[in-house]
Amino acid sequence: MSTSVIPTREQLVRQVSAIAPVLRANTAWSTENRRLHSDSVEALRDAGVFRMRIPLRYGGYESDAQTMVAVAEEIAKADGSAAWVVASSWVAGWSVGLYPDEVQDEVFAESGTGLCATIGPGTATAVPVPGGVLVNGSWPFISGALSSTWQQVAAIFLDPDGQPYPVMGPVPVSELEIVDDWHTGGLRGTGSVTTTAKDLFIPQERILPAPMVLGGQSVSKLNADSPMYRAPLIMVGAASTVGVAVGMGKAVRDLFFERLPGRKITYTEYPSQSEAPVTHLRVAEAAMKLDEAEFHATRLAAQLDAKCASAEPWEMAERGRSRADEGSAVRLTREAVEILASSSGGSAAYTKVPVQQIANDLQTFGLHAMMNPDVNAETYGRILCGLEPNTYYI
Repeated sequence: MSTSVIPTREQLVRQVSAIAPVLRANTAWSTENRRLHSDSVEALRDAGVFRMRIPLRYGGYESDAQTMVAVAEEIAKADGSAAWVVASSWVAGWSVGLYPDEVQDEVFAESGTGLCATIGPGTATAVPVPGGVLVNGSWPFISGALSSTWQQVAAIFLDPDGQPYPVMGPVPVSELEIVDDWHTGGLRGTGSVTTTAKDLFIPQERILPAPMVLGGQSVSKLNADSPMYRAPLIMVGAASTVGVAVGMGKAVRDLFFERLPGRKITYTEYPSQSEAPVTHLRVAEAAMKLDEAEFHATRLAAQLDAKCASAEPWEMAERGRSRADEGSAVRLTREAVEILASSSGGSAAYTKVPVQQIANDLQTFGLHAMMNPDVNAETYGRILCGLEPNTYYI
């Protein structure tokens, strides 16, 4: 068991705030080079954020969901791509804690292990071989792969004695091929490249059926009493990532008000934009939408923490609402940013003013299948109407 001191939520937020200048200074480089700057990665590592969802015995913090939301927001206010990479690592680190303890010993053997993950099989298949499986295929959108040492992969197991079914397991990134295909309009700094396996052997002890991992069914003996592992993966993922969206919204809000003093509305007689009624209406609307987004993010995290603390089973409606909370937070934040961006004037088109870049990042964030507002709302609505959710990612 680690004897390291576990920082509080407030301490972690302060530590991120202290490195925010480093993150902001490297954002343009990360966007241009389509990966996080090494200085940003090191600053985040020094701030301890990559340890937040790693078991205590490996020097992790086992931080709760409300802490994840607060920290993700603070990182995203400085760099949305950095926040997304960190949030993705939280999901990956948490999921490894479901595996046998000897597997965790292998993955977390080195201090500062970087983790990335996918929950979908992509094109990958796994066939049984003596002692494990042989995997071939590719996984797109692997955020943080370029700064990670392990990746949680998924594949369709081609069972010779039955129907194919999905499996998951951690593998060293060094055993995968990196395909440099992350050419996008948003979240470019995440370096969410494609990884490929060619005849990759994965030992049997590192393989679990995907429904077990998605359902949070741990086979770890040493993590059995940890509240952090009393939840399905999808709920954990939602709470891990929702703060990224809200933080980017707050970044645009802060930037708007930072630029407001002295700004005029071109081709009008208003001496200052801040005196125009249209500005008052728009900023109030944007502020209220961000408040509503914060409500959904906070409710999602609070529910996860409460369920983990009580060990009560998750009702299907609670699972659906968690996804709907994240979708609503994304939608409301995106609407708020659109209002503020459209009210920022022509000068906001310059790349030196990051309003449009953050808006693009947020738009890309909302395209993710697990964050898409419409998909998440439909899933919740189906459950409320007494239907099956039409997905096992819940």
